[in-house]
Amino acid sequence: MNPKKAVLLPKYLKIFEQLGENIKLARKRRKLTTEQVSERAGINRTTLYRIEKGDPAVAIGSYFNVFRVLNLEDDFKTLAVDDEFGRKLQDLDLL
Repeated sequence: MNPKKAVLLPKYLKIFEQLGENIKLARKRRKLTTEQVSERAGINRTTLYRIEKGDPAVAIGSYFNVFRVLNLEDDFKTLAVDDEFGRKLQDLDLL
């Protein structure tokens, strides 16, 4: 079976690219090598390279493990935490 590849519009790919750049900067600020981070995250260096490039095809668990290694897991927990639009839709349904 062939898994389907996620198709993202260019404006959304830019978000992933910025995320990857932020991860790379966080790693460098901590003076960690790609080898150290990939080993601690349980991924290979190629996967870390893809994460730092913002590849949306990399599993979210791999992204999380890199966040964990960089002590950024609290940042990861804030993803989608404030679903203002969803709450408005829910409130409309309650009327």
